[in-house]
Amino acid sequence: MKRKETQALIEMVMSSLSHQDNFLGISDPEKRKTICGSAKEIIKTTDKIIKCYIRVSTEKNGIVRIPAYRVQHNNISGYYKGGIRFSEVVTEEEVENLAILMTLKNALHRLPFGGAKGGVHINPRLVSERELNLISKKYVQNFSRDIGPNQDVPAPDLGTNEKVIDWMVGEYKTINPGKPYAGSFTGKSVANGGVKGRRESTGRGVFLSYSWLIDHWAKQYDKNQAIPRTKQWQTLQALRQKTKEGKNIRVAIQGFGNVGSVSAQEAVQYDKNKYTVVAVGDHAVTLYHPDGLDIEALITFTNQSGGDLPTNAAELKQAGIKATLLPATAVLTADCDILVLAAIEGQVHKENMDQVQASVLVEGANAPISTEADNYLEAKGAVIIPDILANAGGVIVSYLEWKQTLAVHNFTEEEIIAAMSKQMITTFQNVYDSYFLSNEYSMRYTCYLLSLERLTTLLYRHGKLF
Repeated sequence: MKRKETQALIEMVMSSLSHQDNFLGISDPEKRKTICGSAKEIIKTTDKIIKCYIRVSTEKNGIVRIPAYRVQHNNISGYYKGGIRFSEVVTEEEVENLAILMTLKNALHRLPFGGAKGGVHINPRLVSERELNLISKKYVQNFSRDIGPNQDVPAPDLGTNEKVIDWMVGEYKTINPGKPYAGSFTGKSVANGGVKGRRESTGRGVFLSYSWLIDHWAKQYDKNQAIPRTKQWQTLQALRQKTKEGKNIRVAIQGFGNVGSVSAQEAVQYDKNKYTVVAVGDHAVTLYHPDGLDIEALITFTNQSGGDLPTNAAELKQAGIKATLLPATAVLTADCDILVLAAIEGQVHKENMDQVQASVLVEGANAPISTEADNYLEAKGAVIIPDILANAGGVIVSYLEWKQTLAVHNFTEEEIIAAMSKQMITTFQNVYDSYFLSNEYSMRYTCYLLSLERLTTLLYRHGKLF
């Protein structure tokens, strides 16, 4: 989904809320319409877009100017919160859309944060470590007045990691001597005040979003023959029947970074008689094996290769992996039950939506499915678990890390996993009940509805709507 699609859906949902009897305790339809119209304009309008050029002296090209952004969308729920991505496809529009999604995600999971996002237009694979360090520090220098533990708390995202965040924390501390700095960023290394399990948190949450739906939520209603969402309920029942017959649920994963690889690992370790990862793909290749791939061997290989999957027979042999090599986009149309989209935006769209074979699609990445594809697959009976629901594990654990700096209490990894899972399951229950026990809206619409109900209520209670 692009920014205009996100905002169009916000408009639709706010129109629906304006017709919801007694919403906000307002019985007068005209007053309610006015209030919701005001909320719509606030939520559609980004608070602040900050752009600069980072000037860095490179080893090969001398001084270069690199576009960089920090977008702060809305903070009615709390301090701005959102990752910083280093990618050659970063644009102002993309970063703004991601900031809006962060606002909605934090509201959906009832976290005390608003939405923000950052981006730097570089390919981190093509710069030296020294240059990456300089870019990271320059980013903080340029945006230091707009970020901080009680203002806007960045975190890692695509192309960044705990090493980059540690550099940024160090620079923030240098720029702000004597001021609190520990909570200025989340996603730090454990040695630098981070929490155990932060790197794995998004992937764990993505896996939990569909495993809990199939193995726990659907089980609550196994004997209920009156689920209004008939096609999607039949999809879940078909998957549950496979497991009852001792057959594996086949998973394909696009993207094998932190999110995709951890989600794959969770799948094969959860119950090897239930989930088999038959395909994984990255920017260069898809690996497919109908009996399942050796995920641990793939993780070992990518750790040694800088993150890339094997791309030829020699590398497969070196890694000890049996797989068929296919084009990079083949993972999207692989013969599977569940497709996890953990790469980048805009992957399933008008041109390929009719080739998707998966009956459950999970958005581990942000906005990987277009509105048209979402509607098309929904009509076919596919279950689509949206990004703001499925990939919130990272920001939930970021909240726990930020909370740790305030409480001066170091959480164990077991406490982190338990707290994240509890928070996500509470949201899952709410969303899945609302979606499957009605037959009115898509799951994405349902998530937006719940998010915007909360945001509008907060705006109203804060006296921002007239």
